[in-house]
Amino acid sequence: MGGPGGPESTIERVTVSRIDETLDFIPIRIAVLTVSDTRTPDDDRSGDTLVGRIERAGHILADRAIVPDDRAGISDKLRTWCADPEIDVVISTGGTGLTGRDVTVEAHRDVYEKEIDAFGTVFTHVSMAKIGTSAVQSRACGGVSNGTYLFALPGSPGACKDGWDEILAKQLDFRHRPCNFVEIMPRLDEHLRRK
Repeated sequence: MGGPGGPESTIERVTVSRIDETLDFIPIRIAVLTVSDTRTPDDDRSGDTLVGRIERAGHILADRAIVPDDRAGISDKLRTWCADPEIDVVISTGGTGLTGRDVTVEAHRDVYEKEIDAFGTVFTHVSMAKIGTSAVQSRACGGVSNGTYLFALPGSPGACKDGWDEILAKQLDFRHRPCNFVEIMPRLDEHLRRK
């Protein structure tokens, strides 16, 4: 029996999250939606943060738009992009807080066929490391509709950076192991093809 610090008491940490360099990178088509009553293309720092990271990663910016904090307008835009075969993923920024005008999460859930519950949990975990208990005020969420992934991030550039760098950059990379969102994309809408 080993004492404190002996071999029996040592817990070995194994990193299972990795990039498999033997696989080819697969670029995917991503649309960015900024939800704001006040932002314009000239001062959309959060949208710019996402676009820069998407393009630097080697993905394709499929579309970009700014819509007001209006639940029906947001969900209409999400549905339009989900119906477009040239868009694989939609990332929205803004409107995930707790105020009366924050309706992005409700708009996303109006569109989801399935919610990716753990996305919000993992985002909260990432945020806790950066902003402590203030992370509790974010309602980041993710889901799937019509074979398209949808993710709602908070409206700050820092939150967009964290959501992309810590979660989406990895999960939207086909080479990421042990698993990723890209490898199951062909099966997201398989229920619609069954008779």
